[in-house]
Amino acid sequence: MVFVNLNYFLKITTLLFSIGILGLVLNRKNILIAIMSIELLLLSVNLNFIIFSVYLDDIVGQLFVLFVLTIAATESGIGLAILTSFYKLRNSIEFKLIKINNLKI
Repeated sequence: MVFVNLNYFLKITTLLFSIGILGLVLNRKNILIAIMSIELLLLSVNLNFIIFSVYLDDIVGQLFVLFVLTIAATESGIGLAILTSFYKLRNSIEFKLIKINNLKI
């Protein structure tokens, strides 16, 4: 049986989380990249939960991952539905100032 050090997995999840944060911070225009960065953040945290669940021999982390994955899938579905309707109205998916009843959001 091959044993892999726990620090190796933690470095991978830290790298994935950092890439997700950089995708959110450096992205100024594309909404799709923002949604994918949020998904990457959630998946890196889920990987962390699974690693510690296996390491500590506890199933609670795996159950928590199941709940987070359902929330992430719902968030992606709703985000893409909003994105499609926004594209139908504006013919663009860029971040711009949206004017709703004279309010700038």
